[in-house]
Amino acid sequence: MTPADLAFLARFLKERSGLIIGEDKRYLVDSRLGPVARKAGIASIGELIGKLMRGGDTALAQSVVEAMTTNESFFFRDGTPFTQFTDVVLPQLIAARAAQRKIRIWCAACSTGQEPYSLAMLLEQKAAQLAGWTVEIVATDLASDILERARNGLFTQFEVQRGLPVRMLVEHFTQEGDQWRISPKLRNRIQFRTLNLLRDFSPLGVFDVVFCRNVLIYFDEATKGDVVRRIAKQMPKDGYLVLGAAETVMGVTAPVRSHPNHRGLFMRTDAPAAGEARPAFGAPAQGATPATPPAASLQSKIAAFRR
Repeated sequence: MTPADLAFLARFLKERSGLIIGEDKRYLVDSRLGPVARKAGIASIGELIGKLMRGGDTALAQSVVEAMTTNESFFFRDGTPFTQFTDVVLPQLIAARAAQRKIRIWCAACSTGQEPYSLAMLLEQKAAQLAGWTVEIVATDLASDILERARNGLFTQFEVQRGLPVRMLVEHFTQEGDQWRISPKLRNRIQFRTLNLLRDFSPLGVFDVVFCRNVLIYFDEATKGDVVRRIAKQMPKDGYLVLGAAETVMGVTAPVRSHPNHRGLFMRTDAPAAGEARPAFGAPAQGATPATPPAASLQSKIAAFRR
């Protein structure tokens, strides 16, 4: 792969997905596009990029974009956003939406579904409190094959051991061979849709909570600002935006501001003053802090829980 090839690929990916790559990401290109080239019967990554340059092969172009976008995910990732959802966001919304009895949640860039399923499990814990409410979870991602995995709700033993408490595994999953499938009840709570954040997403409607975590770090400042501005338009004045632990809106002209008490939680700049007086961040919600049990001990932990 020549420098010209890498330069073209960088432009191609930025235009199609917003992903920024440089010379330091050459290893990532090699590791992710090698399998794409082999599957398509193409001899080398350089030849693959040549086909992209010539155009006309939309399936190959989509495969390249999907291979290069990051799909790392695990249940209750980073812990804190889910604790904030349970202890801060949900109580505020239940109080504010008492008349409408409806809450809408959007998980942007949901990858293989662990984030929306984690939220669905937390909402299931609040089933009595939310009786008679409509709570919608819309989960979107750029990669159609990844979304299909999310819809199926089938996870490997390694995946369910990354952050998922054994109690929730037993309660919400059924073992199928050496894999685990999440319950139909939780799968049916989530609407999975293919969506590119660089395109118009206004038809999705208004959301009370938007999870857009670990996405903006791959965009340049202009793209980041554009995406955040458009997300803010999809939120009511008292809505919440949740970003990743390493993400910020500093240096970005966008109508959102950090929550004064909770890192990673953002509000519209025109949020009502009452939004400043939200309860202090409490103790972690049960099951919200990631814990990765050793693979060999998973079955014994399940047996101990059932006893």
